[in-house]
Amino acid sequence: MSAHKHREHLEKIKDAVTKAKELSDNEKSDSVKRIEEWYEEDKAFGLLKEELLEVSEYFETLFAELGLSK
Repeated sequence: MSAHKHREHLEKIKDAVTKAKELSDNEKSDSVKRIEEWYEEDKAFGLLKEELLEVSEYFETLFAELGLSK
């Protein structure tokens, strides 16, 4: 995956997280923080997905809605 696509995916997820009614404010804050760290460190997208799923199972649904699930 190109760096540009990787960053597009992170921005999509970050935007969806901030709008998600299924996540508490704490889950949103924690998730956005993790996304921003991954954005800065440019780590593998698959690992970020795993980490966000630890925050909430809702991310499985979110990734599917964004067309980012496997």
